[in-house]
Amino acid sequence: MIVVVAPGQGSQTPGFLEPWLAESRFRDQLAGISDAVGIDLVAHGTTSDADTIRDTAVAQPLIVAAGLLTLSALFADGRRDRVAGVAGHSVGEVTAAAAAGILSETDAVAFVRERGTAMAAAAAETPTGMSAVLGGDEAELLARLEQLGLEPANFNGGGQIVVAGALDALDALKDNPVAGSRVIALQVAGAFHTRYMEPAVAHLRDFAATLTPSDPTLPIWSNQNGQTVAVGAEFLDLLVGQVSSPVRWDKSMAAFAEAGVTGIIELAPAGALVGLAKRGLKGVPTVAVKTPDDLEKAFAMIDGTAA
Repeated sequence: MIVVVAPGQGSQTPGFLEPWLAESRFRDQLAGISDAVGIDLVAHGTTSDADTIRDTAVAQPLIVAAGLLTLSALFADGRRDRVAGVAGHSVGEVTAAAAAGILSETDAVAFVRERGTAMAAAAAETPTGMSAVLGGDEAELLARLEQLGLEPANFNGGGQIVVAGALDALDALKDNPVAGSRVIALQVAGAFHTRYMEPAVAHLRDFAATLTPSDPTLPIWSNQNGQTVAVGAEFLDLLVGQVSSPVRWDKSMAAFAEAGVTGIIELAPAGALVGLAKRGLKGVPTVAVKTPDDLEKAFAMIDGTAA
């Protein structure tokens, strides 16, 4: 049972699409996506610096576009019919929605363009940020967050929770962490997946009403509770609400384990979710498709010919 997963914001690095764009089929595909979103993703995936691609309005379309490039190769030759399902982390759920057939590629890139722009605007309203908390007691951490006015944004499993809110509150948590934990500030522009994103939710709800989702033709797990969703319109509603609610990747991984997952393939820009799987799904083989050279390992996992 092979599950394909799509990473979220923060997984991008300068020049990560350079190996992909050496092939004309991927360059042409990305040029088409760039035209659709009105953003030069070819430049952002090759020559733009870290600060430029950290911009939420750039980062989100770039990450989804990278996933769509990977999917076009991964699901060729009938392999789509041989995977057990898909899931995405945060903005990666937009990629997963395209993989499952809920959104067309055109609608997926249109949605992520609106998502990135709306979340960037919401983040600009109030100075906020995010920090990763590694280790410590979860109940104790949640109590501390409530005291500080912070919120849990990503339950990533394996002892990692990303928290978000006002910058001074994040500093206070770092200066006085929960026993046994480490707090690491993240280079992001705002408190995603919290109440600070409510203005973006309102915008996305209006935009989503212009789309016509289809029911998934592959099983797809939701960030909301780790459960599969069988109705496309319901998943689109969850995509909208997800912007201001926590990502429960821990529950997604628990659902994979319960379903009997035997392998995880992460789409580009890969690495983050494979790392979480190594802690939360110990012993399950993984493939991180960072460049086209990694596709053969992914094909072998799907085809059952991996060594």
